[in-house]
Amino acid sequence: QVQLVESGGGSVQAGGSLRLSCAASGYTYRSYYMGWFRQAPGKERGGVATIDSDGSTRYADSVKGRFTISKDYAKNTLYLQMNSLKPEDTAMYYCAAEQGNRSPYGLGPWGYHYWGQGTQVTVSS
Repeated sequence: QVQLVESGGGSVQAGGSLRLSCAASGYTYRSYYMGWFRQAPGKERGGVATIDSDGSTRYADSVKGRFTISKDYAKNTLYLQMNSLKPEDTAMYYCAAEQGNRSPYGLGPWGYHYWGQGTQVTVSS
């Protein structure tokens, strides 16, 4: 059974940084793609950044140049380095994974079979 466990969330002031981690276990697939998604109260869950099985990445326009997604294959851990945080980045952040090379939905949250429990990020002005 695939399990994803996020960590690293917290409360920071605007301009600060956080690094989220997503530890994955139980993988039996050789190829999978992963992503970070976020959901603020009253809003739909949306894509922040994704990484394909070949390491290709894509980012939401709102986080380009500030966030970096990466994966440590040896540790089977996904990361999201978040710099220059803004109050509008406040949300619950989730990591997700799915078998395959890349999502057919771009940054959309659809089609991911495996999800973590989420980690809260709060940015104060």
